[in-house]
Amino acid sequence: MARTLITGGLVITSAEETPADVLVEDGKVVALARHGSQNWTAERVFDASGRYVVPGGVDAHTHMEMPFGGTRASDTFATGTRAAAWGGTTTIVDFAVQTRGSSLRAGLDDWHAKADGNCAVDYAFHLIVSDVSEPVLREMPGLVGEGVTSFKLFMAYPGVFYSDDGRILRAMQRAADVGALTMVHAENGPAIDVLVEQALARGETDPRHHGEVRRALLEAEATHRAIQLARVAGAPLYVVHVSAREALAELAAARDLGLPVFGETCPQYLFLSTDNLAEPGFEGAKYVCSTPLRPAEHQAALWRGLRTDDLQVVSTDHCPFCFKGQKELGLGDFSKIPNGLPGVEHRMDLLHQAVVEGRISRRRWIELACTAPARMFGLHPRKGTIAPGSDADLVIYDPHAVQTLSAATHHMNVDYSAYEGRTVTGRVETVLSRGELLLDRGDYLGRPGHGAFLPRSACQYL
Repeated sequence: MARTLITGGLVITSAEETPADVLVEDGKVVALARHGSQNWTAERVFDASGRYVVPGGVDAHTHMEMPFGGTRASDTFATGTRAAAWGGTTTIVDFAVQTRGSSLRAGLDDWHAKADGNCAVDYAFHLIVSDVSEPVLREMPGLVGEGVTSFKLFMAYPGVFYSDDGRILRAMQRAADVGALTMVHAENGPAIDVLVEQALARGETDPRHHGEVRRALLEAEATHRAIQLARVAGAPLYVVHVSAREALAELAAARDLGLPVFGETCPQYLFLSTDNLAEPGFEGAKYVCSTPLRPAEHQAALWRGLRTDDLQVVSTDHCPFCFKGQKELGLGDFSKIPNGLPGVEHRMDLLHQAVVEGRISRRRWIELACTAPARMFGLHPRKGTIAPGSDADLVIYDPHAVQTLSAATHHMNVDYSAYEGRTVTGRVETVLSRGELLLDRGDYLGRPGHGAFLPRSACQYL
């Protein structure tokens, strides 16, 4: 592997901003030094003058090839990780799925088979626990030993992924015993099902009603309940895709008590709203996801939560379904629209736009997109930072380039963009993963099979 030198850039980590040169050897960062202070030589040199040099992004919430609603997510591990690389993300943590009546091991093996030899960037797995039983709970220590250190439970989707409070409590207790992090999709699924049934009976079938029945109060109630169950279990808790200010208030109150409770949000909740769900005709189906988009006034609370660290991570919940042939399954019945949005390619750029608009600082951008997810899920300091000994997952980022997001130019395997026509300032220019060049000024050089599976340690915030 070629010795690589990146010169002239502003190196940005969550801790500091430093004009520095970065030396890479054997896939690792080996040294940083003030511009021109060292007489380093390398076979490959990148001039990053006027650019940022930042860690590769860590997207801790993706669903490649996810089966849902009679179909499956349109991005494979090959196409989805390629799109991630185009967007400056060099690590994903995807969700392996336990099917009901099967084992955790079988679910994990299925996901290894999907990903092995197909990923352009490095990857790890969480496990969705959809059938809590004593045999399943006994599997958890062995899986933690293999580096799968987080388990997700659903308070939503009765009959599919849903677990009742008793099963959630048992799983949380076991996770706490084995040093794992419990992740929860916090929505009151049984109550939502009642509201769905009533809405359809009234003839309310359009996509906008998806957001109306999945009420913010039912996200807040489930978040509160998850926190209390975690307290009883003595377990740390990570609440995924927080969308409502009322749910965020529950997290903030728990953190004010010093509880080990964490939360993530996603770009769609920061930049999109129920106005998108209400777009004319069936266009709103493009924006159906769960938790749902909220009225725009919720966004201010989420941005404040990101600044105050009541929300620690921004992930994508990337789970794309094509508008044609997939989202259209819900024509005439919003409850049949596959839940999920594309986003793995645009997270770094959208968060940089927040820097441009003064919502967050540059270091907080890197904290939310790179460092905090790496620490949360046991990958730091190998991932999420630029330091001697870290993997050479490096992005040269042009903070001045202007681009317009569009399905015509994105690389995700989906026929629409949730951000169609949105102009942002900032663009990924060059991407290295473990020192291997994946992207350089519009030329994609990555390959399936470069990405390696990453066993993870425990959450590093505990």
